[in-house]
Amino acid sequence: MADVLTAEAVRGELDGLAGWSGDPAGISRTVELGSFPDAIAVVDRVAIAAEELDHHPDIDIRWRTLTFRCVTHSAGGVTHRDVALARRIDDIVRSAR
Repeated sequence: MADVLTAEAVRGELDGLAGWSGDPAGISRTVELGSFPDAIAVVDRVAIAAEELDHHPDIDIRWRTLTFRCVTHSAGGVTHRDVALARRIDDIVRSAR
């Protein structure tokens, strides 16, 4: 099982993740895309990345606004797996704009 990051470690990781916020209980980011189909295309790409990493975010879809929440439920908090997934999500969102 992966170790939950300390509050200090989460803050340090968040410094390198633009638009993300959170604490050891979970990290999240909300993004707005140009249209509903654009948002769904991002969700589709995140789904593929999540399968590759075998680690899946919680995703809230509100028209063209997406909120991603990353937490390792089995560990009870944020781990390095969540940070890696957040970076992949950032890459996908950046390429969609």
